[in-house]
Amino acid sequence: MTGNQVSSMIGEVFSEIADAMIIGEFGKRVKVGLTAFGSEHGTGELVKGAEMASKKYSDFEIVLIGPKIDTNLRIVEVNGEGEMHRKMDELLEKGELDAAVTMHYNFPIGVSTVGRVITPGFGKELILATTTGTSSTHRVSGMVRNALYGIITAKALGITTPTVGILNVDGARQVERALKDLKGNGYDINFSESVRADGGVVMRGNDLLAAASDIMVMDTLTGNLMMKIFSAYTTGGSYESLGYGYGPGVGDNYDKIICILSRASGAPVVCEALRYAASCAQGGLTKIAKAEFEKARRAGLDNILNGLTAESKKEVKKTEMKQLEKKPVTKSVAGIDILELENAVEDLASEEIYSESGMGCTGPIILVADEDYNKAVNVLFAKKYISEKPLDCNC
Repeated sequence: MTGNQVSSMIGEVFSEIADAMIIGEFGKRVKVGLTAFGSEHGTGELVKGAEMASKKYSDFEIVLIGPKIDTNLRIVEVNGEGEMHRKMDELLEKGELDAAVTMHYNFPIGVSTVGRVITPGFGKELILATTTGTSSTHRVSGMVRNALYGIITAKALGITTPTVGILNVDGARQVERALKDLKGNGYDINFSESVRADGGVVMRGNDLLAAASDIMVMDTLTGNLMMKIFSAYTTGGSYESLGYGYGPGVGDNYDKIICILSRASGAPVVCEALRYAASCAQGGLTKIAKAEFEKARRAGLDNILNGLTAESKKEVKKTEMKQLEKKPVTKSVAGIDILELENAVEDLASEEIYSESGMGCTGPIILVADEDYNKAVNVLFAKKYISEKPLDCNC
């Protein structure tokens, strides 16, 4: 055997070892989609971030979903944002993508995204639970769920016993009691301690900067604000340059891995958001979510959540909601209060309009079919769910 043949064999062996390391427990090289419409910085900025990730990381493949553009990356061509998200969902459903990164995506109520930032104090990573979406229409119940979403995501990233802190916002003490009840019933939660002298699991601003816990639990609107500050504090706000983006949507029985970017996210964040999405897929995020919810339920999660909402629950309508045939809903109506979403769906059903509630980047939304849009707007306006009609409504 010649020296060249020996070298070739050695090269093949090392290549096989590298491939095995890349594939890992997931069983294949994961594919992550990136939608290429919608950025305030243009499609080129998104593609730049994808190309950065492709050069930096070799353990996952990137698939662009968008217009034809000059790049060596694979492109699935689409003509606009509506078609882009439909194609992304289709590829995820078929298993042709293992995860996706996008922006301005409407998650169902009960699903929120878990962000990941790099704090300026010590350059440590911090998981923000949560940053977009709505875990529950009840604030404290939502934050308890957010804690679970953070734990699930941390475990998917390989943090086996993540520490949990609760940011000192409205409802923090109720959340602390609920989570300690859950732990007392047998669900394992590793609480952190504040860096301040008086300690405790309820965290201050100092703890955010120092990343005093692996996971910081908060309401989604505060989390969204924190994401923007941490990712753009060096740029003046118009360009998000740091961190991993707003993260994967997590929820009970939610079976997709869809990570969110802001329209202001720059190429460095796009790059790391793709890394984040791939890590969640490789770590089995959806399987971990199922297992963690099962463990939490055995520890009385449902009773704890029901107890939190019992006293503050609004009077609900006594009439049974009319059941309509389900249809594709592609038009959204914004401006509806989160506490009135389900009543709005019921009122539309009583007018023979099928609709679904959801959460857009700017807040709660009602989703209806194109042909029902104008009628739905009129009903919602007449019943004072919205204060003004959208500009694109011909009504």
